[in-house]
Amino acid sequence: DYDATCARVVAALCGREPAEFAAEALRAMRAREIVPAGRTLAGAGTDKRVTLINCFVSPLIQDSMQTEAGLPGAGIMDALSVAAYALQMGGGIGMDFSTIRPRGAVVRRTASTSSGALPFMDMWHYMSETIMSAGHRRGAMMATLRCDHPDIEEFIEAKQRAGRLTNFNISVLVTDEFMEAVGRDDKWDLHFPVPKADAPGGGLEEIEGAGYVYKRVRARELWDKIVGGAYAHAEPGVIFIDRVNQLNNLAYCEHIHCTNPCGEQPLPDNGDCNLGHTNLAVMVERPFEPNEAAFDFERLRRAVSTMVRLLDNVLDRTLWPTEEQGTEARAKRRVGLGFTGMASALQQLGIPYGSDQAVEFTSKVARAQAEAAYRTSIMLAKERGAFFEYDRDKFCAAPFLQKLSPDIRRDIKAHGIRNGVLLSIAPTGTTSLVVGNVSSGIEP
Repeated sequence: DYDATCARVVAALCGREPAEFAAEALRAMRAREIVPAGRTLAGAGTDKRVTLINCFVSPLIQDSMQTEAGLPGAGIMDALSVAAYALQMGGGIGMDFSTIRPRGAVVRRTASTSSGALPFMDMWHYMSETIMSAGHRRGAMMATLRCDHPDIEEFIEAKQRAGRLTNFNISVLVTDEFMEAVGRDDKWDLHFPVPKADAPGGGLEEIEGAGYVYKRVRARELWDKIVGGAYAHAEPGVIFIDRVNQLNNLAYCEHIHCTNPCGEQPLPDNGDCNLGHTNLAVMVERPFEPNEAAFDFERLRRAVSTMVRLLDNVLDRTLWPTEEQGTEARAKRRVGLGFTGMASALQQLGIPYGSDQAVEFTSKVARAQAEAAYRTSIMLAKERGAFFEYDRDKFCAAPFLQKLSPDIRRDIKAHGIRNGVLLSIAPTGTTSLVVGNVSSGIEP
């Protein structure tokens, strides 16, 4: 039952904690104030060979079947194996296929031509069909492709055929340059970095440092295809990838080109998505009472502190599908604290979802949660040390840090911080049900 699940999870995650903290974590879980994500709930404290991490991102996929020594990432078959291990142990995974040469490009080793990115995505799809995630559910995957890849039009339409790539969510990596071209109604070059002799028909034109143009389209027409597909088929999604990298706390030590399957956490190669949530639905005092209902912000802050500490423990208690994923996680100690039950809390407060008052309330909750999370991570740094890749000056210059209270920035400079990234507002599909069928994530 739920109480026994809470006891099992807390016992597994609090082995090195003082008894007082373990007792508070158990109380908060049983009160449904906090809830770890589904993989932690399902695996912590069991004898299953599963990961407690919800999702990962693949190593960079090299444009080669075999892994080429001395280059970043993994060859196509080795990257496929990494995905298989992640799915087998219960995690989802995201892959960026932008590095695979487009359809029709010459493959000199075999004196043939490339089949393009989409057929390789089919390989991942059928692998996922074969390997059930943790033995009892289909695996979840994300596929991304850059907006300037020559196969992008085929990618946009890939899931419009019934039954194709059903184990994938797909998203276009949209650059600032592309959006500017859309705004100006400019032409847009689809290109790939292969030698001119390997481009179909020799390519249209060379781009310095970027290979050859395969095709030239109107940026606005390509954008309309993306938006039209999303409207009619709910695919593809859009990831504003330049903004992701500009706003990343860890931009100084990593580059991001993919997300986890549901898109809430952009991750670097071998990155992990370690999720847990506060439940806003139980934090309203005198619910539904006109002029009396009030949100308990202090209760929220206590719950945040408990959940961040538990998430930091997950990183040391979980099994990793690959050694590289564990190394990446320990270097940066990412956690993804979110919340569930936003719309349920608004209902209890008598605030219409989507109103100006709801936006103001959501902003207050998000700020309170963010600042409590960062303060807890500073406290953990004092106790356990900062994350390995921490660089005080570079980290404190990150755009998100400028939104936090001056005392938080001052304390980070003085003491460091335990976790390189702290916040993720996930969909909370399963966990919203576990804590009483509250509203999912931020949605009504």
